[in-house]
Amino acid sequence: MGTIAEEMFSQKLGREVHAGEMVLADVDFIMSHDSTTPLAIEAWKEIGKPLLDPDRIIIHFDHFYPSPNINCSILHQRTMEFVKKQGIKNFYREGVCHQVMVEKGFVFPGGIVIGGDSHTCTYGALSCFGTGMGSTDLAVSYVTGKNWFMVPHTLRFEIHGKFPQEVYAKDLILYLVGKVGAGGANYKACEFGGSAVHAMSISERLTLANMAVEMGGKAGLMETDKKTLSFLKNRTSRPLKIIRPQNPRYEDIIGVDLGSLQPLVAVPHQVDQVKPVEEVEGTEIDEFFLGTCTNGRLDDLKIAVKILAGKKIHDMSRMVVNPASNEIYTQAERQRILQIFRDAGAIVCNPGCGACVGRHQGILAPGEKALTTMNRNFLGRMGSPEAQIYLASPATVAVSAIYGKITDPRKILSTFSPLP
Repeated sequence: MGTIAEEMFSQKLGREVHAGEMVLADVDFIMSHDSTTPLAIEAWKEIGKPLLDPDRIIIHFDHFYPSPNINCSILHQRTMEFVKKQGIKNFYREGVCHQVMVEKGFVFPGGIVIGGDSHTCTYGALSCFGTGMGSTDLAVSYVTGKNWFMVPHTLRFEIHGKFPQEVYAKDLILYLVGKVGAGGANYKACEFGGSAVHAMSISERLTLANMAVEMGGKAGLMETDKKTLSFLKNRTSRPLKIIRPQNPRYEDIIGVDLGSLQPLVAVPHQVDQVKPVEEVEGTEIDEFFLGTCTNGRLDDLKIAVKILAGKKIHDMSRMVVNPASNEIYTQAERQRILQIFRDAGAIVCNPGCGACVGRHQGILAPGEKALTTMNRNFLGRMGSPEAQIYLASPATVAVSAIYGKITDPRKILSTFSPLP
């Protein structure tokens, strides 16, 4: 029938649909977090109709949990009252919403999930149409179970080859965002495919899909394969469909040879301002932040501790680590990964969004610089609007933390320590 996006909506609606068509489709789940749920509740009250199905609503506390101030506590309080009164069972305080959604089985091939967060596009890594919407749109789906969608045109990224040493999925998505531009994929589906994508882990795929929105993408999509099915086998009771492009027509196809990539850094204050790490090497950094829905998974933590084991972070810098979920935190604790971070001098915080949204656990002061694995480096994102944020892979962040300045991870390959 067409691209992955067209296949998804065609299967959902039971008829053939094409890019550019407006459709009214059933929504499988409606997700929001502690920043966006209060607004959705207010919009729902204005609509004045009962919830269609409370079991389709998933609420997370992650953006400022535990609460850092009274105002945040009031928002938590209001949301808790809603959860109790409406009998919402899917209420979580276990880490970053997108990671928990994946772990708990709310994301599955052929599903449609809307979220009160722009990085809901992460779910496309598992062949699920995930997309961010405003809180009013969420409230409409609260009472109808449906929403309007324009089936997006598709920009295809055909990726082949193998990553060079110390080049990772984060470097790839930074390269793509830099190439396409912050608005180059506006309201398009970003479809990632090719032999290299099939070789990637689910963790790496989630990193790619997560940042599709940074080039304006409505969704970041990948076809279903054996890794998708294996990952989801014991996480969801939903039938596992196979979603693949069938005779697709793409708006454009961009080819990438991984072998030509190098470690990259997005410099302040836009994600598409991407430079080779060697061009900004030596920039002194105050805070190093490892985590978020982009790079807070176990694989990302392992990349960092491979470098940090037996070493110390620079004595004039600080490093904050937020595993993306309780599940990841527990695995990392059992494997002594978190101990390696602590021994190196890093601060390991509870699973959640942490410093990424500038609410707590690492807010920047005026004039400070941060090197992070998050997905955005916008002005004021992590605190002061006079601070600067650089984005990079877990490897670049970890290596740089040792020296207190941006450092090319390829330069110290011989000093890496194996995991115990």
